[in-house]
Amino acid sequence: MVIRLTNKLLILTLFAASVLAPAPEATAAGAVAQNDTCKQRGFVAAPFVRTELFFGTGKPDGSEVSEAEWDVFLNKVITPEFPEGLTVLTGTGQFRGRGGIAIEEKGKLLILLYPRRARKESGKNIEKIRTAYKRGFQQQSVLRVDDPAPVCVSF
Repeated sequence: MVIRLTNKLLILTLFAASVLAPAPEATAAGAVAQNDTCKQRGFVAAPFVRTELFFGTGKPDGSEVSEAEWDVFLNKVITPEFPEGLTVLTGTGQFRGRGGIAIEEKGKLLILLYPRRARKESGKNIEKIRTAYKRGFQQQSVLRVDDPAPVCVSF
């Protein structure tokens, strides 16, 4: 993927992560309180983790990952790792390229929600997806964003 984060964006991202991350003194009591928060919503909800993956579609040779190529990747790589469900959005991203010029690139945003208890296994599956995309489409990276706090999910 041809996403190049500028130093400012990287610093902003690290700052945001440090502000949103739980304090080091957070304990199991904090986890219980978060579970209680889901129970107090007035509806049945469970604590889930939210992960977003950003896939650029620009290839080094100037071509793009086609919709057909994306569909094959989605069906053969992503869906088997998260068969319970997922969301994919299509959009356009922007980054500062060499020479300071803003470069736009089409991309896909994958949103995954999975139970907190499955965080370790899901994390491994997410890394399989990222590795496969980078290898399969000659990408430098697949941006991963994990929400540090559990989200309350109800079906």
